[in-house]
Amino acid sequence: MSPHSRQALEEVYQRNLEHRTHRAGWLRAAVLGANDGLVSTACLMIGVAAASAPKFLVTVGIAGIVAGAMSMAVGEYVSVRSQNDIEESDRLLEIEHLAAAPEAELLELEHIYIDRGLTQELAHQVAVAMHEKDPLAAHLRDELGQHPHSKARPIQASVASATSFIIGGLIPFAGAFAPTPGAKAWSIVTFAMVGLVVTGAISAKSSGAPLFNPTLRVVIGGALGMAITAGIGSLVHMSGI
Repeated sequence: MSPHSRQALEEVYQRNLEHRTHRAGWLRAAVLGANDGLVSTACLMIGVAAASAPKFLVTVGIAGIVAGAMSMAVGEYVSVRSQNDIEESDRLLEIEHLAAAPEAELLELEHIYIDRGLTQELAHQVAVAMHEKDPLAAHLRDELGQHPHSKARPIQASVASATSFIIGGLIPFAGAFAPTPGAKAWSIVTFAMVGLVVTGAISAKSSGAPLFNPTLRVVIGGALGMAITAGIGSLVHMSGI
Protein backbone atom coordinates (compact mmCIF):
# COMPACT_ATOMS: atom_id res chain seq x y z
CA MET A 1 0.00 0.00 0.00
CA SER A 2 1.37 3.40 -0.98
CA PRO A 3 1.94 6.11 1.66
CA HIS A 4 -0.79 8.21 0.01
CA SER A 5 -3.34 5.36 0.23
CA ARG A 6 -2.39 4.67 3.84
CA GLN A 7 -2.86 8.34 4.73
CA ALA A 8 -6.25 8.41 2.98
CA LEU A 9 -7.40 5.36 4.94
CA GLU A 10 -6.27 6.93 8.22
CA GLU A 11 -8.24 10.09 7.38
CA VAL A 12 -11.36 8.02 6.66
CA TYR A 13 -10.90 6.16 9.96
CA GLN A 14 -10.62 9.42 11.90
CA ARG A 15 -13.75 10.78 10.23
CA ASN A 16 -15.65 7.60 11.11
CA LEU A 17 -14.85 8.19 14.78
CA GLU A 18 -17.07 11.28 14.56
CA HIS A 19 -20.17 9.11 14.00
CA ARG A 20 -22.37 8.48 17.02
CA THR A 21 -23.68 5.02 16.08
CA HIS A 22 -21.21 3.24 18.36
CA ARG A 23 -22.85 5.00 21.31
CA ALA A 24 -26.27 3.51 20.61
CA GLY A 25 -25.72 0.63 23.03
CA TRP A 26 -25.60 2.89 26.08
CA LEU A 27 -26.41 6.52 25.19
CA ARG A 28 -30.18 6.02 25.09
CA ALA A 29 -30.12 4.36 28.51
CA ALA A 30 -27.97 7.11 30.01
CA VAL A 31 -30.11 9.95 28.65
CA LEU A 32 -33.32 8.20 29.70
CA GLY A 33 -31.91 7.53 33.17
CA ALA A 34 -30.79 11.11 33.76
CA ASN A 35 -34.04 12.59 32.51
CA ASP A 36 -36.14 10.10 34.47
CA GLY A 37 -34.09 10.70 37.61
CA LEU A 38 -34.63 14.44 37.33
CA VAL A 39 -38.31 14.36 36.48
CA SER A 40 -39.50 11.51 38.70
CA THR A 41 -37.56 12.67 41.77
CA ALA A 42 -38.63 16.29 41.27
CA CYS A 43 -42.26 15.30 40.70
CA LEU A 44 -42.28 13.05 43.75
CA MET A 45 -40.82 15.70 46.03
CA ILE A 46 -42.93 18.52 44.62
CA GLY A 47 -46.04 16.42 45.11
CA VAL A 48 -45.12 15.84 48.75
CA ALA A 49 -44.29 19.52 49.25
CA ALA A 50 -47.56 20.60 47.63
CA ALA A 51 -49.40 18.27 49.99
CA SER A 52 -47.83 20.22 52.88
CA ALA A 53 -45.62 17.42 54.18
CA PRO A 54 -42.18 19.08 53.94
CA LYS A 55 -40.70 17.15 56.87
CA PHE A 56 -40.82 13.98 54.76
CA LEU A 57 -39.07 15.50 51.73
CA VAL A 58 -35.57 14.17 52.44
CA THR A 59 -36.84 10.67 53.22
CA VAL A 60 -39.08 10.66 50.17
CA GLY A 61 -36.27 11.95 47.98
CA ILE A 62 -33.78 9.29 49.08
CA ALA A 63 -36.35 6.51 48.75
CA GLY A 64 -37.36 7.75 45.31
CA ILE A 65 -33.77 7.94 44.05
CA VAL A 66 -32.82 4.48 45.34
CA ALA A 67 -36.02 2.78 44.16
CA GLY A 68 -35.91 4.53 40.80
CA ALA A 69 -32.26 3.66 40.17
CA MET A 70 -32.86 -0.01 40.96
CA SER A 71 -35.95 -0.06 38.77
CA MET A 72 -34.11 1.58 35.89
CA ALA A 73 -31.14 -0.80 36.20
CA VAL A 74 -33.25 -3.96 36.25
CA GLY A 75 -35.68 -2.75 33.60
CA GLU A 76 -32.91 -1.65 31.26
CA TYR A 77 -31.01 -4.91 31.69
CA VAL A 78 -34.08 -7.05 31.05
CA SER A 79 -35.18 -5.09 27.97
CA VAL A 80 -31.72 -4.92 26.40
CA ARG A 81 -31.04 -8.55 27.22
CA SER A 82 -34.27 -9.47 25.43
CA GLN A 83 -32.97 -7.63 22.37
CA ASN A 84 -29.73 -9.65 22.61
CA ASP A 85 -31.76 -12.86 22.79
CA ILE A 86 -33.61 -11.93 19.60
CA GLU A 87 -30.36 -11.16 17.80
CA GLU A 88 -28.83 -14.46 18.97
CA SER A 89 -31.92 -16.37 17.84
CA ASP A 90 -31.68 -14.75 14.41
CA ARG A 91 -27.97 -15.63 14.23
CA LEU A 92 -28.63 -19.31 14.99
CA LEU A 93 -31.48 -19.38 12.46
CA GLU A 94 -29.21 -17.87 9.81
CA ILE A 95 -26.60 -20.56 10.51
CA GLU A 96 -29.25 -23.21 9.87
CA HIS A 97 -30.33 -21.53 6.63
CA LEU A 98 -26.75 -21.33 5.36
CA ALA A 99 -26.16 -24.98 6.13
CA ALA A 100 -29.43 -26.15 4.56
CA ALA A 101 -29.54 -24.00 1.42
CA PRO A 102 -26.31 -22.08 0.72
CA GLU A 103 -27.23 -21.37 -2.91
CA ALA A 104 -30.57 -19.87 -1.95
CA GLU A 105 -28.86 -17.74 0.68
CA LEU A 106 -26.33 -16.57 -1.90
CA LEU A 107 -29.18 -15.60 -4.25
CA GLU A 108 -30.91 -13.78 -1.40
CA LEU A 109 -27.78 -11.76 -0.69
CA GLU A 110 -27.41 -11.02 -4.38
CA HIS A 111 -30.94 -9.57 -4.55
CA ILE A 112 -30.23 -7.44 -1.48
CA TYR A 113 -27.30 -5.84 -3.31
CA ILE A 114 -29.38 -5.40 -6.47
CA ASP A 115 -32.05 -3.59 -4.44
CA ARG A 116 -29.33 -1.29 -3.14
CA GLY A 117 -28.36 -0.25 -6.67
CA LEU A 118 -25.78 -2.70 -7.96
CA THR A 119 -26.12 -4.37 -11.34
CA GLN A 120 -26.97 -8.06 -11.31
CA GLU A 121 -23.48 -9.04 -12.46
CA LEU A 122 -21.74 -6.90 -9.86
CA ALA A 123 -24.18 -7.94 -7.14
CA HIS A 124 -23.44 -11.59 -7.93
CA GLN A 125 -19.69 -10.97 -7.73
CA VAL A 126 -20.02 -9.16 -4.41
CA ALA A 127 -22.30 -11.85 -2.97
CA VAL A 128 -19.89 -14.61 -4.01
CA ALA A 129 -16.97 -12.71 -2.48
CA MET A 130 -18.88 -12.19 0.76
CA HIS A 131 -19.80 -15.89 0.91
CA GLU A 132 -16.21 -16.94 0.31
CA LYS A 133 -14.98 -14.74 3.15
CA ASP A 134 -17.66 -14.97 5.87
CA PRO A 135 -21.23 -15.74 4.75
CA LEU A 136 -22.71 -15.54 8.25
CA ALA A 137 -21.26 -12.08 8.90
CA ALA A 138 -22.48 -10.89 5.51
CA HIS A 139 -26.07 -12.04 6.14
CA LEU A 140 -26.16 -10.74 9.70
CA ARG A 141 -24.98 -7.35 8.48
CA ASP A 142 -26.69 -6.93 5.12
CA GLU A 143 -29.84 -9.01 5.61
CA LEU A 144 -30.63 -8.51 9.31
CA GLY A 145 -28.87 -5.22 10.02
CA GLN A 146 -26.78 -6.53 12.92
CA HIS A 147 -23.57 -4.56 13.43
CA PRO A 148 -21.01 -5.13 16.21
CA HIS A 149 -20.57 -1.41 16.92
CA SER A 150 -24.31 -0.88 17.53
CA LYS A 151 -24.94 -4.13 19.40
CA ALA A 152 -27.02 -3.69 22.56
CA ARG A 153 -24.98 -4.08 25.76
CA PRO A 154 -27.24 -5.00 28.70
CA ILE A 155 -24.76 -4.57 31.58
CA GLN A 156 -23.36 -1.33 30.20
CA ALA A 157 -26.86 0.01 29.57
CA SER A 158 -28.00 -1.05 33.04
CA VAL A 159 -25.09 0.65 34.83
CA ALA A 160 -25.39 3.77 32.67
CA SER A 161 -29.13 3.99 33.34
CA ALA A 162 -28.86 3.55 37.13
CA THR A 163 -25.87 5.88 37.48
CA SER A 164 -27.40 8.64 35.41
CA PHE A 165 -30.70 8.25 37.30
CA ILE A 166 -28.91 8.81 40.62
CA ILE A 167 -27.03 11.83 39.26
CA GLY A 168 -30.22 13.27 37.80
CA GLY A 169 -32.19 12.60 40.99
CA LEU A 170 -29.64 14.31 43.22
CA ILE A 171 -30.17 17.62 41.41
CA PRO A 172 -33.77 18.29 42.52
CA PHE A 173 -33.03 16.49 45.81
CA ALA A 174 -30.71 19.37 46.69
CA GLY A 175 -33.75 21.65 46.76
CA ALA A 176 -35.06 19.82 49.85
CA PHE A 177 -32.40 21.59 51.92
CA ALA A 178 -33.82 25.08 51.35
CA PRO A 179 -33.80 27.03 54.65
CA THR A 180 -37.57 27.55 54.93
CA PRO A 181 -40.40 25.04 54.32
CA GLY A 182 -42.21 27.42 51.97
CA ALA A 183 -39.14 27.76 49.75
CA LYS A 184 -38.51 24.04 49.36
CA ALA A 185 -40.95 23.44 46.51
CA TRP A 186 -39.66 26.38 44.48
CA SER A 187 -36.08 25.39 45.24
CA ILE A 188 -36.76 21.88 43.93
CA VAL A 189 -38.35 23.30 40.80
CA THR A 190 -35.40 25.63 40.22
CA PHE A 191 -32.81 22.90 40.62
CA ALA A 192 -34.85 20.56 38.42
CA MET A 193 -35.23 23.11 35.62
CA VAL A 194 -31.50 23.81 35.60
CA GLY A 195 -30.85 20.07 35.53
CA LEU A 196 -33.27 19.58 32.65
CA VAL A 197 -31.51 22.26 30.61
CA VAL A 198 -28.12 20.63 31.27
CA THR A 199 -29.47 17.15 30.50
CA GLY A 200 -31.06 18.30 27.26
CA ALA A 201 -27.88 20.05 26.18
CA ILE A 202 -25.68 17.03 27.00
CA SER A 203 -28.08 14.74 25.16
CA ALA A 204 -28.04 16.94 22.06
CA LYS A 205 -24.27 17.29 22.15
CA SER A 206 -23.68 13.54 22.61
CA SER A 207 -25.99 12.60 19.76
CA GLY A 208 -24.72 15.35 17.45
CA ALA A 209 -28.16 16.97 17.17
CA PRO A 210 -28.82 20.74 17.15
CA LEU A 211 -28.78 22.14 20.66
CA PHE A 212 -32.05 24.07 20.92
CA ASN A 213 -34.87 21.69 19.99
CA PRO A 214 -33.80 18.63 22.05
CA THR A 215 -33.13 20.83 25.08
CA LEU A 216 -36.48 22.59 24.75
CA ARG A 217 -38.26 19.23 24.40
CA VAL A 218 -36.67 17.93 27.63
CA VAL A 219 -37.46 21.13 29.56
CA ILE A 220 -41.10 21.32 28.43
CA GLY A 221 -41.71 17.64 29.19
CA GLY A 222 -40.17 17.91 32.65
CA ALA A 223 -41.96 21.14 33.49
CA LEU A 224 -45.29 19.67 32.43
CA GLY A 225 -44.74 16.62 34.63
CA MET A 226 -43.86 18.75 37.64
CA ALA A 227 -46.86 21.02 37.12
CA ILE A 228 -49.28 18.09 36.95
CA THR A 229 -47.77 16.49 40.05
CA ALA A 230 -47.90 19.75 42.00
CA GLY A 231 -51.56 20.13 41.07
CA ILE A 232 -52.38 16.62 42.24
CA GLY A 233 -50.47 17.19 45.49
CA SER A 234 -52.42 20.38 46.14
CA LEU A 235 -55.71 18.55 45.55
CA VAL A 236 -54.66 15.84 48.00
CA HIS A 237 -53.79 18.47 50.59
CA MET A 238 -57.09 20.32 50.15
CA SER A 239 -59.11 17.10 50.36
CA GLY A 240 -57.35 16.19 53.62
CA ILE A 241 -56.35 12.71 52.45
